[in-house]
Amino acid sequence: MTRPFKFIHLTDTHVVGAPHHLYGSDPRLRLEQAVASINAEHDDARHVVITGDLTHWGDQDAYDAFSQGIEALNMPVVLMVGNHDATEAFVETFPDAPRDQNGFVQSSLQTEHGLMLFLDTSMIGTHAGGYCQRRQDWLSAQLDNSTGPVLLFMHHPPFAVGIAGMDAIMMQDAAAFRDILAPYQNRIRHLFFGHLHRSLYGNWRGISFSCMPGLNHQVMLDLDAGPEVIHGNLHPPAYGVVLVSEDQLLVHQHAYLDNSPSFTLGPPEGVNARDYALGMAYES
Repeated sequence: MTRPFKFIHLTDTHVVGAPHHLYGSDPRLRLEQAVASINAEHDDARHVVITGDLTHWGDQDAYDAFSQGIEALNMPVVLMVGNHDATEAFVETFPDAPRDQNGFVQSSLQTEHGLMLFLDTSMIGTHAGGYCQRRQDWLSAQLDNSTGPVLLFMHHPPFAVGIAGMDAIMMQDAAAFRDILAPYQNRIRHLFFGHLHRSLYGNWRGISFSCMPGLNHQVMLDLDAGPEVIHGNLHPPAYGVVLVSEDQLLVHQHAYLDNSPSFTLGPPEGVNARDYALGMAYES
């Protein structure tokens, strides 16, 4: 059987410069641990895609720390920007990162299972996302010039998710974005994004999507709070392990710091299944 195309989706690392912590957690350590996990458990992945908010304040010290954190990856990495990033400092640190003709951090990658499009939804002066006419023109050209399946990557979701504080800072040009995608909807296999700091899966206008938790901190599921507040917590981080083949696309969420007990569900030879299961439950 042919092995599926495999890549890693990681998002919202929110690195800060040493020795600072963020909300009581160390985002540099979280990133270091994620890189170690990817190298140890998924070294056959083609690449890692990080969908923005690489740093928390967008300062040079943070980008230097982020760069040091990812340099140990054993596979290529695609870097994207989010609302907590600063393009000038990003480019200073990663001068070879691809950008479009207008300087936006947008690029494409052709694979055997489709065209990957990496979009820049950041806007200066706000945490909300945007997609201006120049970026829309770039996306339209990319889609016009492609013929096969498409995988989309972005930081901000182009739709509301029911958490008012996050919905207030979603992509603000969502209607125009929808219109661009509409003629190609049957070719868009999946939409990957971050920004929400929590796991989310679903279907939007016929397009499947997934969002991974952040690495440092998460957004709580509070559907009653108003738009003026966003409640967070330090629930465990995770990254996505994506498997793509001709007839399916799977996203596994891997909580790489989970240290709960592991065991074989079936009993060893000669051991009663009931006694084994009850014994394991007792030991845990």
